[in-house]
Amino acid sequence: MDNSKIKRYTVTAALPYTNGPVHIGHLAGVYIPADIYARYLRSNKRDVKFVCGSDENGVPITLKAKREGITPQEVVDKYHKIIGDSFKEFGVSFDIYHRTSSSTHHQTAADFFETLYDKGVFTEEITEQYYDEQAKQFLADRYITGTCPNCGNENAYGDQCENCGSTLNATDLINPKSTLSGNKPILKETKNWFLPLDKYEGQLREYIESHKEWRPNVYGQCQSWLNAGLHPRAMTRDLDWGIRVPVRGADGKVLYVWFDAPIGYISATKELCNYAKLDVWNPKAEEYYINNYESDKCGWEEYWKDESTKLVHFIGKDNIVFHCIIFPAMLMAHGGYILADNVPANEFLNLEGQKISTSKNWAVWLNEYLREFEGKQDVLRYVLTATAPETKDNDFTWKDFQARNNNELVAVLGNFVNRVVVLTHKYFNGVVPTLMELKTEDQAVVDELASFPAKISASIENYRFREALSEVMNVARLGNKYLAETEPWKLIKTDEDRVRTILNISLQICANLQILVEPFMPFTADKLMKILNNGKQAWAEAGSSHLIKRGHSINEGELLFEKIEDAEIDFQIEKLNQSKASNATPAAAIPAKENINFDDFSAMDIRVATIVSAEKVEKTKKLLKLTVDTGIDQRTVVSGIAEHYKPEDIIGKQVSIIVNLAPREIKGILSQGMILMAENSEGKLTFVAPTEQFEAGSVIR
Repeated sequence: MDNSKIKRYTVTAALPYTNGPVHIGHLAGVYIPADIYARYLRSNKRDVKFVCGSDENGVPITLKAKREGITPQEVVDKYHKIIGDSFKEFGVSFDIYHRTSSSTHHQTAADFFETLYDKGVFTEEITEQYYDEQAKQFLADRYITGTCPNCGNENAYGDQCENCGSTLNATDLINPKSTLSGNKPILKETKNWFLPLDKYEGQLREYIESHKEWRPNVYGQCQSWLNAGLHPRAMTRDLDWGIRVPVRGADGKVLYVWFDAPIGYISATKELCNYAKLDVWNPKAEEYYINNYESDKCGWEEYWKDESTKLVHFIGKDNIVFHCIIFPAMLMAHGGYILADNVPANEFLNLEGQKISTSKNWAVWLNEYLREFEGKQDVLRYVLTATAPETKDNDFTWKDFQARNNNELVAVLGNFVNRVVVLTHKYFNGVVPTLMELKTEDQAVVDELASFPAKISASIENYRFREALSEVMNVARLGNKYLAETEPWKLIKTDEDRVRTILNISLQICANLQILVEPFMPFTADKLMKILNNGKQAWAEAGSSHLIKRGHSINEGELLFEKIEDAEIDFQIEKLNQSKASNATPAAAIPAKENINFDDFSAMDIRVATIVSAEKVEKTKKLLKLTVDTGIDQRTVVSGIAEHYKPEDIIGKQVSIIVNLAPREIKGILSQGMILMAENSEGKLTFVAPTEQFEAGSVIR
């Protein structure tokens, strides 16, 4: 897009699922590059809205809720706050961090669907989808796992293989199984609404081929999809969590998460602009977080429908198809919306040579990092940018993290600024000295300094953030080299005027660093601003050798960075080793009890039973009163499972019960039997039950 025609920017960052905290893979892939870009635009006085929010719909949320024994709403509330607080503390400068459970988003997504429905865009199709007979529900993509047909990964999901990155349909999986029951699902007919992507194939090809400047991984993946031929894709799902499909005959169905999630960018912009118009903000403090907010009375449509707006999506490579094929097709079908000018998708970041895995706790979690490395946000921002997987998968190691901090941030950037500030206070009482006669070597430094902003700008505007950061560090290297070659500490006794010039130029380099470093390391920029006592300056002023005036007083210095010791790194490596050990070695089993004879075992009458009703026992935390059908009779059993199961969730479940255990009174209730449970090393309980439906009363031998 021609920069001269751009009036404003809409910058989006992929909505994180609120089923767990954010880790370094998310930061390196999406949020740090997006923040660098948005901060750079603001420094250039550009009109930009940087939007994001929690993705609170979809199967990952319901899976997490089932694992933790809580409701989906409790899951999203918990992780929305953890993620939002972490982003804010880490300095990610969203104008708004929204959530897709908001009324604004529900209405926006529903209206969008209705518009397409009323235009006749969707096709209604009855298809066979996987159904779990034991759980009695259709299975969304993430409720199904199996073997990937492309790479053989046995733990691929019904929509994607996280090992090879292939996008899948659930029916593509080999040996599929339900994550709810572990059973093999059956195919059962259901009705859903499909977006006919094939009808937009020509428009999509024209759109994508007009952006050959996109990163090769993005452009190549889009071409691969187009060349394989697009097919209609269901935009609704048989689920009980999400945004209800707003048309008749859609009971029990919600919008497909990848239909509603990108609309979250639009609803977030609406929310931001609506409150800007009112000159008020944050009516519900728990709903969203905001940084750098200015009430500019914006109109949301300007940022989504005006052709002079540049739209940029920052995503990971696993989201390319959704942002470059499906979302554009939705916008084309709706009409009136602009399409993304660029979709800079990063590759994956590995950790210590292995793929990051949230389920195996093989990750560096942002909320834990902020607690364990207090005040070192910029160290992680620097390392993840310097090693960003922009063109290929890359690896984060704790030893490299330590080395980059100690050898680059401390020894290069921090060392240069500290030397200049200390020498200025030592020789001139902290007052910026007058620039005297320039020598050839001085002019060379001034000229080189002036060249950096344009180089860094070009790299940022072409989404080459590693390259841009390297050039910023070269400014500090220029300063160190200049000091080392001019040696003002030796000249002070014989040529004070020469030292005045050297330190003036060195302070100009520091002032330039304050501007140039801000998009990458905002906390460091704030420290520099405090030390130089020079106020915040715009990008347009960078490159000048007159940013800080003679006679201006600077403050006492403080260390920009501190050395990270081996003990801190060893602690982090040991945490990962513990995760590796717990994944490789089963938890220690409880020792076996003393042997019994066969007659003792034969005396127990264990049957399959079905739970008919369940309720909590008053004034207790652990007890549930169950009515069970044993096939012989219906009886009452008191079971200590209330902390693991909600009464309404277990009605109809089959269990194993000892039916000939002598009755006993528990909290005034006569309990006639014992439900058999398995308990793992973490104290979690699960029913011992048949793996397929059995008649109540079936004997367990």
